[in-house]
Amino acid sequence: MSALTPPTAWDIDAVRADFPILDQEVHPGKPLVFLDSAASSQKPVQVIEAMNHYYRHTHANVHRGVHVLSEAATELYEGARDKVQKFINAASRKEVIFTSNTTESMNLIVQTWGRVNLGPNDVVVLSVMEHHANLTSWHILQQEKGFRIRYVPVTPDFRLDMDAYQQILRDEPVKAVSIMHVSNVMGTINPMAEIVRLAHAVGAIAIGDGAQSVPHMPVDVQALDVDFYAFSGHKMCGPTGVGILYGKKALLEAMPPWMGGGDMIRRVTLEGSTFNDLPYKFEAGTPAIAEGIGMGAAVDYLSNLGMDRVHAYEREIADYLHDRLAEVPGLRLFNPDAPYRSSVATFTLDDIHAHDMAQILDSEGVAVRAGHHCAMPLHQHFNVPATSRASFYLYNSLTEVDKLVEALYIAKRRFSRK
Repeated sequence: MSALTPPTAWDIDAVRADFPILDQEVHPGKPLVFLDSAASSQKPVQVIEAMNHYYRHTHANVHRGVHVLSEAATELYEGARDKVQKFINAASRKEVIFTSNTTESMNLIVQTWGRVNLGPNDVVVLSVMEHHANLTSWHILQQEKGFRIRYVPVTPDFRLDMDAYQQILRDEPVKAVSIMHVSNVMGTINPMAEIVRLAHAVGAIAIGDGAQSVPHMPVDVQALDVDFYAFSGHKMCGPTGVGILYGKKALLEAMPPWMGGGDMIRRVTLEGSTFNDLPYKFEAGTPAIAEGIGMGAAVDYLSNLGMDRVHAYEREIADYLHDRLAEVPGLRLFNPDAPYRSSVATFTLDDIHAHDMAQILDSEGVAVRAGHHCAMPLHQHFNVPATSRASFYLYNSLTEVDKLVEALYIAKRRFSRK
């Protein structure tokens, strides 16, 4: 079966030309087929050049200087915050907190809102599919505060069990719900707006892990009505070292600071400190300035492409990907049916260990992820130690789906001879 013709509205050759890293052979005669964007996406030249220009022409610390370079750097850095606000439709730039990644954003919520608001009589709702960042952060605070955690299970068709979720909300004194918008393992697109609505109906706050959603689809935090939402720059064509915590202004204002230092203070004496306004109350110390500017450039890049178009193209990839993988004998997919899936395919093949699979695919130039993908409880639920994950993004072509499938057949032949 040959690749389908990509939608005429999506010029895949023009998009790929923006990503110089893709134009290389990783082994002799084996062009790179990069299928690990769920771990970290590649960066377009527009992002690379924005960060390069900052370091060559504008580098200085932000917020604190009145000289030309400091003011220019501050304008670029704070301009990136404005771009993010518009990108996710936050009501105010004060609701956009720069962090280092999604993990820090989740921990900030837990260690500020959670520490103040949770006690032994409370319940926090998570799901079996959560990333470790949304599990261990709550586990750490649970040991101190004594609240209980209830987990929403996954259905046999790899979706969130919404009936079980509603039952938990009816039965328990739920104070917070924290669930990922899109699974990094199964690619399951969860009904975030409905999750939030049901949480609010029982007086709980709702937290969304947007690490795998913001890069791939339009996200409107006001339409979702989510209380907190976290995501990373490096999964959405931006650099590593920068992430975002969105939070409703009233909640952020009521929360204490997490870290102390420069920028987050209004006044410091030997007797005590008073703290800055939002968003700076949660941004202690010199920030990742170049990375913030790079994230702003990534937002520009995605905005120019159009997130509706990105999502539509990736859905075309997802449909073709699952059709092709269904042809491979012995392959077990851990993904829901359309339209509840993203452009991620997680699988096992025969009795080939995931790490052996990844090595064989790499020898054919195909880069995939192998392991538990920071979701050990989900793999325990599946009763598999590890899986292979091929994750596609806006720069992947439908032809690369065929290359993945060809490499899978090569793996089958190699192991059949052993």
